Amino acid sequence: MEDINYVIIIGRLTRDAELKYTNSGLAVSSFSLAVNRRKRSGDSWEEEVSFFDLALFGKRAESLNQYLTKGQQVAVEGSLTQDRWEQDGNKRSKVKIIANNIQLLGGRGQGGGMQGSSFNGGFQQQGGMNNNGGQGGAKFQPDTNYSAEFDDDIPF
Repeated sequence: MEDINYVIIIGRLTRDAELKYTNSGLAVSSFSLAVNRRKRSGDSWEEEVSFFDLALFGKRAESLNQYLTKGQQVAVEGSLTQDRWEQDGNKRSKVKIIANNIQLLGGRGQGGGMQGSSFNGGFQQQGGMNNNGGQGGAKFQPDTNYSAEFDDDIPF
């Protein structure tokens, strides 16, 4: 059986994306996302924030970099990779997300930016958007047909 390495993440950019080029001329856009999660702490709920570094390559990196600005909410589909290096004689590593598809979801805080624009073919959209641009509000929804209702008689 083949291993699976697939990630879908929604969050807000913590800084503007940085576009660089490799020695061979390949464009690389680097950025990071903050992802909020609510967790129960006693009788109350607390917000917990996780930060993830991402990289986007090629023509997508060049065309999207200008829209990947601090505060922009995005949905990203991609895979995990582990960078390894040695620093001061110590082995170090860091897990990073390699983005395959990105969808701009909302503006920066109070609006702005390209709301609901899609730059991929991997996500379903609602509300009058298509993958070629267009107007209207798009909502992120993965390409699945999972039912939101479950039986109470789950056997596990």
